Amino acid sequence: MSAIHSFLPISDPEAKVLILGSMPGKQSLEKNQYYAHPQNAFWKIMGDLVGTYPSLPYERRLCLLSSAGIALWDVLASCERSSSLDSHIKHEQANDFASFFIRHPNIIQVFFNGSKAEQCFKKFVQNKQDLPLLQYCRLPSTSPAHAGMRYEEKLHAWIKVKKWLPGKV
Repeated sequence: MSAIHSFLPISDPEAKVLILGSMPGKQSLEKNQYYAHPQNAFWKIMGDLVGTYPSLPYERRLCLLSSAGIALWDVLASCERSSSLDSHIKHEQANDFASFFIRHPNIIQVFFNGSKAEQCFKKFVQNKQDLPLLQYCRLPSTSPAHAGMRYEEKLHAWIKVKKWLPGKV
């Protein structure tokens, strides 16, 4: 099993919100796109919240996300994983969040896309890197593997992202 690596962050220096996944899945890595699996609800949820609908070209979705004040990244810089399942992640290495937050001083809220992202952040980042005081919130995973929640329930939980966006209610 060889190491896989996450993507660079999608971010604007003026971002207010950071959404963190754990590590891109197989289809995302193959397409070099965040949340590329067609059953992943991330882009549909972001479409309902800020207009980044899955039908739009990927680059357009990224621009809309950034212009809404949202940065996107993964907790892990690299790991080993035999499948796309978070439960198969081993030998994790975290991204450099201390440097990220220096370059993004306006971020005030961090949302975790699922429990694995939150667990990895707590284990490998929090109290190990010099971080600003921020608010943190775990949201239900948008992954198709997290099928225990209906889309409407996930959207209802994710709606709190809008509270932190500039010019949003």
